[in-house]
Amino acid sequence: MNTPELTKRSQSILVIDDNPRIHEDIRKILCPAVAADDLAQDQEAIFGETAPASELSNFAIDSAYQGQDGLALVEKARAEKRPYSMAFVDVRMPPGWDGIETIQRIWQADPDVQVVICTAYSDHSWQEIIRKLGKSDSLLILKKPFDNVEVLQLAHALSRKWVVTCQARFRLKNLESMVESRTFELVRANQQLQSEVNRRAEIENELRESEERFHKSFDAALVALAMLKADTLAHTDVNNSFLSLIGRARQEVVGRTPRELGLLENFAAFDDALKSLRLGKPVQNLELTLRRPDGKLRQTLTSIVPLHLGDEACLLAAVLDITEQRRLESQMRQSQKMEAIGQLAAGVAHDFNNLLTVIMGHAGIQLAKAGLDKELGQSLEQVSYAAERASVLTRQLLAFSRKQVLNRTCLDVVNTVRNMQKMLARLVGETIDFDFDLGESVPCIAGDQSSIEQALLNLVVNARDAMPQGGRLLVKVESQDLSGPALKGHDEGREGRFVVLTAKDSGCGMDEETQRRLFEPFFTTKPPGQGTGLGLSTVYGIVKQHEGWMEVQSEPGAGSVFRLYFPAAGEKPRPRETARPPAKPPTRQECILVVEDEPQVRSYVCETLHHHGYTVLDADCGKKALEVWESARQPVDVLLTDMVMPHGISGGTLAQMLLKRRESLKVIYMSGYSPEMTGHGDLLDGGRNFLPKPFSADKLVGIVDFAIQPVADAGNSEPV
Repeated sequence: MNTPELTKRSQSILVIDDNPRIHEDIRKILCPAVAADDLAQDQEAIFGETAPASELSNFAIDSAYQGQDGLALVEKARAEKRPYSMAFVDVRMPPGWDGIETIQRIWQADPDVQVVICTAYSDHSWQEIIRKLGKSDSLLILKKPFDNVEVLQLAHALSRKWVVTCQARFRLKNLESMVESRTFELVRANQQLQSEVNRRAEIENELRESEERFHKSFDAALVALAMLKADTLAHTDVNNSFLSLIGRARQEVVGRTPRELGLLENFAAFDDALKSLRLGKPVQNLELTLRRPDGKLRQTLTSIVPLHLGDEACLLAAVLDITEQRRLESQMRQSQKMEAIGQLAAGVAHDFNNLLTVIMGHAGIQLAKAGLDKELGQSLEQVSYAAERASVLTRQLLAFSRKQVLNRTCLDVVNTVRNMQKMLARLVGETIDFDFDLGESVPCIAGDQSSIEQALLNLVVNARDAMPQGGRLLVKVESQDLSGPALKGHDEGREGRFVVLTAKDSGCGMDEETQRRLFEPFFTTKPPGQGTGLGLSTVYGIVKQHEGWMEVQSEPGAGSVFRLYFPAAGEKPRPRETARPPAKPPTRQECILVVEDEPQVRSYVCETLHHHGYTVLDADCGKKALEVWESARQPVDVLLTDMVMPHGISGGTLAQMLLKRRESLKVIYMSGYSPEMTGHGDLLDGGRNFLPKPFSADKLVGIVDFAIQPVADAGNSEPV
């Protein structure tokens, strides 16, 4: 607040007293409704001078009845830039702060306020007040009852003192600002003069260091950089990254053009870029393929900018090696393609499994009938056999798509391969030298034995077919620890210990195009009728489902090497538990609720269970199943439900809802997918309550019997 504002505005006075009459008295004294002449006389009597009446009554009075309220008004006034010049404060103000504490708080908020302590008692000595408040130059004591003239005298005197103090501080601040500004100007002028002197000395230094910095930065840059003459295209300078990229020494490059060095696989694109530069168009991220002296190609993104070094026109080329990036992109596209094909294969397998369930089921029902016509029976057996073969095909599709059911145990791969040696040797025949290299101290894996056996069998059959005239086949099992440098060359690898199953043959080998499609289902290089194209795709799915990966090395005429990497489990294998028969034969009088959205599958399941003596209820969705449950005439003992169903209630959700209504309910899930794919793998009891499609009538009845009947040792039992 500046000086003119202080002289023009009313002087704000704050009265803090718990007695309303005190407020009225002070307001009447300081803002009286009397004639100006009387006020002028009082002014002359007090100060010895005559002042206009407008100055004598220029006070604005605010009131507060407790110390806290007064502090709030002080803070508000200061924030609004209309601070109080003085305050009348009562000493006693029960029940809140007393006057001394109130003054302490006010001075913390606004140290400039002039204070008059109003008291009718000797509550505090002057020395005690000064000790508590810490200063006396802004403090006066007014004894109650007080004289009007005394109050008026204090108000005028302290208000004027406050104004004079503020004016002095304002002028002192202006003076300090002027001195500081002048001092700053002098210091700045001196600094500028000194800077000019120093600058002249530094310019020569900078010029000497500039070229050195440029060359150091140029050589140390991680981006490959090359400087060429704009007219001849001869290299004038190249950095270390560029030399490393093209695989040449500096003396080979400097002074020669890219065409003389044979650097580019295709010079047409480079020539077009130079034409664009001459037309003033920028060249950025131009894809060029560089050829190294060893014949290897590197894919790059090249940007070229024109510049002048002195009087010479030059071109600066920045070359980014993206070979590895392109390889990873290709690998990602291949992975996405395989994932999409896997999803398609799983969907086909699911629908096919529903059809096979109906075919196998009804064929089994008819074959079980007594007095069946012989010719019709043979025909049905062929149908059943064909359906079994087709189910093998769907299992291969599910294996590729990583959707088959796995029975994981702590598996010894060495022992698994050793047990298959004789069978595999008979399979490959006598024209192939078949060797095994089974390592020692190889850890176990968390694997499904039948899946690992299937993967090895497919690899051996594939190797045999690649050597029609005979050759050599090696199956090897070892452990590898991958970390740090050992991970180099393993595109899908990760740190850890792995069990590696290798199949190496001396067959015809494969070109790059064949290797790119190697794991696609139904892709085969064999003649029609000699392969389904599911062998290697099945191996691929099995390895992926075991959280591992495959690596293939092959060249035409040089044989192939397949390596399967499985994460090590680090435990010794435990013997598999054998199933035990039920403690007593099933009575088959229980009620079964069958929930299946496929009408033909539902009809077959209901007919089979009803034929074997069970009471059967059915529904085509979860919502309908809840209605059937409520209207059933007898309690439901077993829920046999498909895992994937329409209308928002899955088999798992339905089971959870019904188990809340009857805890003793037995639940069996069936699906053409694996439980993991449906998202309900956690609902299965070690696979003992899961019925994969397609299934025969015997398998269906067996799993229902197992669910209902008590067993000799339920912890070690499995359905047959």
